[in-house]
Amino acid sequence: MNGAFPKISIITVALNSASTIEDCLESVKKQLLPVQQIIIDGNSTDNTFALAKKYAGPEDKLISEPDDGMYHALNKGLAIARGDIIGVLNADDFYPHNRVLSIVAEQLRNPEVDACYGDLVCVSRNDRTKIKRHWVSCPYNDKLFLRGWMPPHPTFFCRRSLYEKYGGFRLDMGTAADYELLLRFFVRHNIRTCYIPHILVVMRVGGMSNASIKNRLAAASFIKKSWHINGIHPKPWISAAKSISRIPQFLVRSFFNKPWLDQDWPRKEQPDRIT
Repeated sequence: MNGAFPKISIITVALNSASTIEDCLESVKKQLLPVQQIIIDGNSTDNTFALAKKYAGPEDKLISEPDDGMYHALNKGLAIARGDIIGVLNADDFYPHNRVLSIVAEQLRNPEVDACYGDLVCVSRNDRTKIKRHWVSCPYNDKLFLRGWMPPHPTFFCRRSLYEKYGGFRLDMGTAADYELLLRFFVRHNIRTCYIPHILVVMRVGGMSNASIKNRLAAASFIKKSWHINGIHPKPWISAAKSISRIPQFLVRSFFNKPWLDQDWPRKEQPDRIT
């Protein structure tokens, strides 16, 4: 590895998220590396923004105003991020321990790595120790997307320069905007990635794309569109392959005898905060 630890910006989008945002922001503030936290609130009617202010430091950015949805808000965050590395942590999600960003930064000290990603667990919205889905990823190769694979998008961290060079989230892609961005980065532009075999993010269930059958069908349509707008032509069964690839993620949770909190903590002494 080369050079100092890169600076990191974490973008959090929120809308009426008062019940979960403190878990999210507290998990960022506990990280051992200093972080620029960017909070884009869509003009919440509860006390989301007031809670966010409690965690804001002098380098952080807080915005509360109407927007055109989550991906529009994320693009606002990208425009003002000043970190060398950018990650996204939604208001419902949180980091499982205080070394997550240290692990990410260590990988991205290597100038030969453009981005990294890891594993993810989904938990019950009302009981965050109850696992609903365990998404174990793998090192990338250029055949994986053709088999329905994608990395867990909340665990994706990349250099800010990639967004500057290849663009942010497309607002015409509905709930598949994150899928299209990853497809564009990984397949079309062949970025250099690193897989981190650790749980990097804990996500509460209830995402937009899985909210209803109607939303799932819409997401499948946008996924198909993602390939064509990037000049890539997959096999006709790609949507089915993507759904099938999720099955082991729901089955593997039955092998867990303990909650995620006991599974993936580093087994060494916690160092002092890195500055």
